[in-house]
Amino acid sequence: MAKVYWPYFDPEYENLSTRINPPSVSIDNTSCKECTLVKLTSLLMVDVFHVTDQQGNKVTDSKTIDYIEKVLGPKGYASASQNTWPGKRVGVHSLGDHTSIEIIARDRPGLLSEVSAVLADLHFNVVAAEAWTHNRRIACVLYVNDNETSRAVDDPERLSTMEEQLNLVLRGCEQEDEKVARTCLSIGSTHVDRRLHQMLFADRDYEAVTKVDGSVPKITIENCEEKGYSVVNVSCEDRPKLMFDIVCTLTDMQYIVFHATITSSGSHASQEYFIRHKDGCTLDSEGEKERVIKCLEAAIHRRVSEGWSLELCAKDRVGLLSEVTRILREHGLSVTRAGVTTVGEQAVNVFYVRDASGNPVDVKTIEALRGEIGHSMMINVKNKVPSKRWKEEGQAGTGRGWAKTSFFFGNLLEKLLP
Repeated sequence: MAKVYWPYFDPEYENLSTRINPPSVSIDNTSCKECTLVKLTSLLMVDVFHVTDQQGNKVTDSKTIDYIEKVLGPKGYASASQNTWPGKRVGVHSLGDHTSIEIIARDRPGLLSEVSAVLADLHFNVVAAEAWTHNRRIACVLYVNDNETSRAVDDPERLSTMEEQLNLVLRGCEQEDEKVARTCLSIGSTHVDRRLHQMLFADRDYEAVTKVDGSVPKITIENCEEKGYSVVNVSCEDRPKLMFDIVCTLTDMQYIVFHATITSSGSHASQEYFIRHKDGCTLDSEGEKERVIKCLEAAIHRRVSEGWSLELCAKDRVGLLSEVTRILREHGLSVTRAGVTTVGEQAVNVFYVRDASGNPVDVKTIEALRGEIGHSMMINVKNKVPSKRWKEEGQAGTGRGWAKTSFFFGNLLEKLLP
């Protein structure tokens, strides 16, 4: 297939007018009965988003609306241009001084427990963390500080010792023919979801072929030669942050999204993206199209977790994460995805779990776990069954379906914003 070229414009130049004249933001709760309309209007574009909260209701909380207007409006653009807007910091608010640890390795049962035990033994407090697993690989970002001073650790010898011990734990689960596990230290913040996508993408997790949770998305790519675009169509089960995950991956692959149409009906989503490569070209080969499809499939599946989720809330203390993950390991549970955050003196931990073989966890195991840790912290246990089984069993009214089981740090936003 011949290459299709289109006049190329430097994205930085194209964004100049947006930085000078940032879009105005309007929140409309009257035009549509079922959702809130968020409209961004600028000299070059008009973007309209039909949004709901995690429960499928309109966004009516004044603090949440103010936050949306702040981030998407002129103040948000000004902060971003000065590199002072932190994005999501594995939690809701600024975490103060901290050291960021990035881990990529082969996943295995008990790994998160061993990592958190090493940090506890070295007197590091885990302030927040987020971990994803996909295709037998794990990517994790942890924010830690000194358990006595609550400040970032900048002692080179101490950091070197921590990195060495973590690498020993990670190398213990690698095989000779696999990619090397690694730990990276940095001072500062990052948008954690975006960073986890980047880490797994760089680790080429999309190359492995394994059993996935949920249904397989249908992705097609065609060239629109008269307009000079490649058109990416995605049809899959809908879920929160689906568009974010797809756009992040396209951006990391050096594609620019010029137009997009996003729709959802019930539990199904249809998304269409008109893209070009950063150099102005469309996708010019079947091999390139196949690679994009594999990468998008991986991006969609990384955040999907069927089965049990455990939401635990307790007063924060040094070693809490190590204690909780040890208990999970002792009950034969493997963590497939995790989110840890600290709000004031309260620690909120969310774990998606399977058994050591990757199968659904027996109800008796969950009840035993609830009995052991329920006395020391609040625990909420939820089960999400695959949508196909959900439909077959007719469980639409039982709360055992798709959308009511996931925990997101954004749920805390409404309570914590000043």
